[in-house]
Amino acid sequence: MEEKHDYFGLKQIFIEHKGKGKQIRMLSVNELIKKYKGAALGPLWALIKPTFTLFILWFAFDVGLRRNGGVHFINDKYPTFIFLLTGYVPWFYISECIIGGSRSIRQNKQFVTKLSFPVSNIMTFTSLSGLYVQLLLCVIMYAVLWLSGYGPSVYNLQFFYYVFMMYVFFLALSWTTAPLSAFSKDFENLINSIITGLFWLSGTLWNTYDIEPLWVKRLMFFNPINYFVNGYRKCFLTHTLAFDSNYTTETVVFYAELLFLILLGGHTYRKFRKILPDVL
Repeated sequence: MEEKHDYFGLKQIFIEHKGKGKQIRMLSVNELIKKYKGAALGPLWALIKPTFTLFILWFAFDVGLRRNGGVHFINDKYPTFIFLLTGYVPWFYISECIIGGSRSIRQNKQFVTKLSFPVSNIMTFTSLSGLYVQLLLCVIMYAVLWLSGYGPSVYNLQFFYYVFMMYVFFLALSWTTAPLSAFSKDFENLINSIITGLFWLSGTLWNTYDIEPLWVKRLMFFNPINYFVNGYRKCFLTHTLAFDSNYTTETVVFYAELLFLILLGGHTYRKFRKILPDVL
């Protein structure tokens, strides 16, 4: 039931999740299976596709182009493939969350028409299904880094912070994008159109800390994707603390955006929840 003074819809979302942990986990696994239904290898394709992409990157840069000069990041240079590896792995999950999250309600509309089903759980189990793949990819990435001489280190434990915050951030984003995409197909098409631009504006392929002039470098702090991509590199390559004082501005901007997304997402969900069955 919607609370009278629940202006941002957060209490409603919390109530809808209360006691639903087991159901959400079950639905997240089913979501992964459903996505690859009919394929002989099933959900393994979720792992095969990004692994093959990473293999192409390795072959292109280490064998074909032989870019041995490496990429400068913070205080050292790293082989191009290693730099790209630690950027691509979080990007796979981020892109999946942005696109999959925006489609989640429309693709699971059978749940929306059931008035007793907590609709906010749809975005949760959709994001969780992608997290399984991300964790497996990170295991592969860590093995490659270890064999390449990067690790292990106590700084690697910061990975759990970054992956948790990544899950929370893009889940909160889906509270806005999923209802709007269900309401308007044009909004979903807009998300699909800007995802490529987000990729090139993020630090997946290049070092955002070396940008000139300074105002552009600071502007990049407002792209949350950079926070996670750079975060992976900090905990696996440079061994830099997540809350290092040299990156306070970046951290403050990220948490401000996270708070804004949570409030906006809760409000958007609260506003559209009642009309979603009629729209779909």
